[in-house]
Amino acid sequence: MAHWIEPHPTGIYVRPANAWIDPSQPQERALVTHGHADHARGGHRHVWATRETLAIMALRYGTASGTAVGYDEEIRLGGVTIRYVPAGHVLGSAQIILDHAGERVVVTGDYKRRADPTCLPFEPVPCDIFVTEATFGLPVFRHPDTGSEMDRLLHALHANPDRCVLVGAYALGKAQRVICELRARGHHDPIYIHGALERMCALYQDLGVDMGQLRGATGVAAKDMRGAIVLAPPSALNDRWSRRLPDPIAAMASGWMRVRQRARQRNVELPLVISDHADWDELTDTIREVAPSETWITHGREEALLHWCMTHQYRARALALVGREDEEEG
Repeated sequence: MAHWIEPHPTGIYVRPANAWIDPSQPQERALVTHGHADHARGGHRHVWATRETLAIMALRYGTASGTAVGYDEEIRLGGVTIRYVPAGHVLGSAQIILDHAGERVVVTGDYKRRADPTCLPFEPVPCDIFVTEATFGLPVFRHPDTGSEMDRLLHALHANPDRCVLVGAYALGKAQRVICELRARGHHDPIYIHGALERMCALYQDLGVDMGQLRGATGVAAKDMRGAIVLAPPSALNDRWSRRLPDPIAAMASGWMRVRQRARQRNVELPLVISDHADWDELTDTIREVAPSETWITHGREEALLHWCMTHQYRARALALVGREDEEEG
């Protein structure tokens, strides 16, 4: 089936279009699902992606050459009809739909099924081959309600007015989502952000995502951040930068916070299980919903999801793509 699409360690090659999907090495033609660095790399001669993903790539890599593809807009390359539909992962993220020779392939990139105020929701598309991530492809990963996790964050903040809550959140997608979720729950006070988050938050604002009043945390007196929420990259939770904050409650927003050992390793006092990836039930429910003839599994815990597919009479295979580290959640 679909001999015209070939998985390689460096990406998925669409032979009649002479194009690669999310290639890890520079290519002549790249179809990019979203802006995280394990999917979007610099150095390609030409890129097709959503307007938002191209803007993110320009910010991160200075990428100048690219064609913006709107959601549900069709393009054709070498006889392949290509369409981008929302993936629900981060702003601009897309599944790439490929139609050729009477067959349909859906390459999801990364995706989630939970509501996210910063991006459009995942759109299920029935297909012959479904290429799915498996970041949280183990039954132990069942994400709680996002609202309940945000309530825990706000409770910690209000219970400790002389401290601040320092939230570790990845710079692309997670930080902006946490901010918008807080705003949706009525927290309209200024939120302080680490300098490493400022450019991406500004880009989100430019692309129409309203995050309310944000302030740079660098140079602000500790007393002025008491009773405030501060966002920073996960790497900043335990470094010298955080020591100047007013007795911070260390929190982290990640699907990996389901694993208590990971929280302890990072000295996280308030683990928040908030993920931009599908959990186990969402992965398996999505496969049922799109009902593919074959499922290709990559980017994570391939073995467990492969076993689930086989036991539920879904033909499946695991792909060994290189460079697919879980950047966003790790």
